[in-house]
Amino acid sequence: MDRALNAGRALWWARRHAELSQRHLAERAGVAQPTIARIESGHVVPGVGTLDRLLRASGHMLTVVPLRGVGIDRSQIRTLLDLTPLERLQAATAAARSLAELDDAARSLASQHGAADPR
Repeated sequence: MDRALNAGRALWWARRHAELSQRHLAERAGVAQPTIARIESGHVVPGVGTLDRLLRASGHMLTVVPLRGVGIDRSQIRTLLDLTPLERLQAATAAARSLAELDDAARSLASQHGAADPR
């Protein structure tokens, strides 16, 4: 049902911003006005092609935008925020040392095998 609400709301918003009535949008897009009413009310979930055609007829387009925060492991952020500023500084210093050691090891390995400097 969320998809229907979102599609209907998007179509309503686009149509209103284009200052079109449902009838005028229907004429432009070549669909029946009651279809637009059913989509906007959330009673019908339009196919992607139909929604795209209706949005384009109102001067808008369908796009995909990544959601903020999706795929972020917030547990690591919370763990760091639970530390005192001094503890965070110590953790950052230790991480910097580890990176420096890794960089040194990569350079050493590259030179042993006759590879160019990895920088």
